[in-house]
Amino acid sequence: MPQRTVQTGQDWDSVNVGKSTLSRPKPTTNAALSSLHRAGLVSAEKRFGAGGNTSAHNSTVMSARKLEETDELKHAKVDKSLSIAIQQGRMAKKMTQKDLATAINEKPQVIGEYESGKAIPNGQIIVKIERALGCKLPRPGKKPSSSSSSGTSAGGKTGSVANKSGVTRGGPPKRR
Repeated sequence: MPQRTVQTGQDWDSVNVGKSTLSRPKPTTNAALSSLHRAGLVSAEKRFGAGGNTSAHNSTVMSARKLEETDELKHAKVDKSLSIAIQQGRMAKKMTQKDLATAINEKPQVIGEYESGKAIPNGQIIVKIERALGCKLPRPGKKPSSSSSSGTSAGGKTGSVANKSGVTRGGPPKRR
C-alpha cells in the first residue's frame, strides 16, 4: 500500500515579508534608471498635488465664510417674548427649571435653552410648558411667504373673507 500524505492546513515554511532576499543595486544615474524602466523593473507614477503648497480642499468646495454669509442656513431661535413669558410663568408657580423640566418630561437644559433664547422652537415642547404652567405662551410667528398674492386672492377678497364662507384652505369644511 502506498503512503498518503495528509495535509493539515499548516504551512511551516518561512515567509519573507517586506524586503526581498535578492537585493538589486539602486540606480544612481539617469541612464541606469532609464534602462531599468525600459526593462520593466521600475515604474513611475505621477503624484497628484505633490510638490505644491496648495491645499487639496480649496478647489471647488464652499468655504465656511461663504456658508456664513447666506442667511438661509440659520435656524429659527426662540423669541425673547416667549423666553420671558416662560420665566415669569415658572416664577409665578415658584418652580425651578429642574421642576418644570421634570413636569414636562424634558431635560433641565431644554428649559434653560428656551429661557435664554437659544433653543430651536418646538411646538410640542411649548404646548407641554403651557400645560405645566397653566398659561398661554406667545407662539413664534411663521416667516412671511415670498409670494405677492398671500393676502388677497384673484377676486380681490382677503383671506379672512374667504374663510367666513366655511371652507378652510386645503382641508375639510368648517364645523358649525
